[in-house]
Amino acid sequence: MAQKSLAEIIIETLVAAGVKRIYGVVGDSLNGILEVIGKRKDIAWIPVRHEETAAFAAGAQAHLTGELAVCAGSCGPGNMHLINGLYDCHRSRVPVLALAAHIPSLEIGSNYFQETHPDQLFRNCSHYCELVSQPGQIPRVLEIAIQAALSRQGVSVVAIPGDIALKQTEYRKPSSSIQRLRPELRPSEEEVTRLANLLNKAKSVTILGGAGCAGAHAELMQVAEKLKSPIVSALRGREHIQYDNPYDVGLTGLIGFASGYHAIKEADTLLMLGTDFPYTQFYPEKSTIIQVDRRGENLGRRTRLDLGLIGDVKETLSAVLGKLETKTDDGHLKKFVHHYQDVRKGLNDLAVGHPGRKPIHPQYLAKMVDEVATADAIFSCDVGTPTVWAARYLTMNGRRRLLGSFNHGSMANALPQAIGAQLEFPGRQVVTFSGDGGLAMLLGDLLSLRQLKIPVKIVVFNNGALGFVELEMKAAGFLGHGTTLDNPNFAELARTAGLHGIRVEDPTDVKPALVEAFQHDGPALVDVVVNRLELSMPPTIKLEQAVGFNLWALKAVLSGRGDEVIDLAVSNLLR
Repeated sequence: MAQKSLAEIIIETLVAAGVKRIYGVVGDSLNGILEVIGKRKDIAWIPVRHEETAAFAAGAQAHLTGELAVCAGSCGPGNMHLINGLYDCHRSRVPVLALAAHIPSLEIGSNYFQETHPDQLFRNCSHYCELVSQPGQIPRVLEIAIQAALSRQGVSVVAIPGDIALKQTEYRKPSSSIQRLRPELRPSEEEVTRLANLLNKAKSVTILGGAGCAGAHAELMQVAEKLKSPIVSALRGREHIQYDNPYDVGLTGLIGFASGYHAIKEADTLLMLGTDFPYTQFYPEKSTIIQVDRRGENLGRRTRLDLGLIGDVKETLSAVLGKLETKTDDGHLKKFVHHYQDVRKGLNDLAVGHPGRKPIHPQYLAKMVDEVATADAIFSCDVGTPTVWAARYLTMNGRRRLLGSFNHGSMANALPQAIGAQLEFPGRQVVTFSGDGGLAMLLGDLLSLRQLKIPVKIVVFNNGALGFVELEMKAAGFLGHGTTLDNPNFAELARTAGLHGIRVEDPTDVKPALVEAFQHDGPALVDVVVNRLELSMPPTIKLEQAVGFNLWALKAVLSGRGDEVIDLAVSNLLR
């Protein structure tokens, strides 16, 4: 049987699995793999400036395609930098393979230069994590890793000492099983009947839909029509649910709307579809609760259930549709649809840009991005207030996509995710909602945009603070320390890095700047100075939060920082 180097077998196996690129930062322990990539035209090495960026970029690609994406890190610190991005990929349930190069195999266990234990370090953020200690392992280990990532929708890690990657072993053609499979999964007939019976006897049903509703839009609308049910979205479900949806009542959760919150709380039956929504305080206390999820481990994890079913949302809804009775009382639906319309009007009233009124309302910036962006744009948003504004003001239409660190909640995700999205979809517009803190954390990868020559558009919500953290401190009654950011002019920094950079400080310049940047043939950054004191309120205010704000105001006055209280009040009254 013919022999090939492990590096050759690795790359051939990845190509057979449909992999087109590997994101990473080079290092000598990756030399064998890079040498093979350099000789091929069907796979590319994507150089970034930080391995965390590599993992986030791979995750964005996997999220948008559902197919395997790959990142790599050299031994020791190199692959350790992957960890945060891989945690995000794993918690977002996207198929990513990480190649973690390791020190020379004979030195393992000797406290050698850059020695770590990647087979242990990555276990908590992967479904499969193994160390290759001899050449004959690689064909099976790599294929098992790929299949684990694809079938379980998460991260796999293969740790390979650099010297092992150069060795020869027997070659066999990659298995045909290392492609994404799409089996249909539905509950049994008996379980579907139980589901129908519970829904038929319910007086008021609210649906809470998550990312598991992808591909089930038509069935979801049909069920909502029969049940006369308002539909509440979890954040990751928004792009799949909220378009062409007359039953939409918005989001729930910490960045949601009062309409979504009360639609769940006041229903006598809650139907959870493809969501693992984590915040237990937003679930009803006395309602009948039904959950449908293809992952059995999610059932009942957040709240007690009256019925839990394992199945795809699309398949389960298709099965139950014929058993549902059409309800005639649409009072519950109309109440919260009207409530949501009022909420939306209130949000739109906040998204104004009065000439000369500074600093700019971030809501207005978000609304203008929504208007200027293309109908099939891909958005990525940093955590904190950029996620709030993206969730509230971006219009999802069935073609647009929205990326974020919605489960892991990591800073600095927007720019790296935009890199992966733009490389996978070079013909589509990719726009970030970047926080000034998030952008600064991985600022070096502005240079990646220049080097890769990809036209990502970065919109910076520059409020000079870690704004959401600051708001949380105030709600808890703390004065707040360490949240101020002494920022440079990000537009000037962008121009220095070879990007098109625009600084905006007046509302009248927002839309023209966005149009100019979005039409620019290359990467562009729009640095917009927005109001630091804008309040992004949750759908319901707890007593302790109100007490916390009052305590913060009292502390601020007594410590000589009363101007902060006045500024906050004036900022949110003068619109």
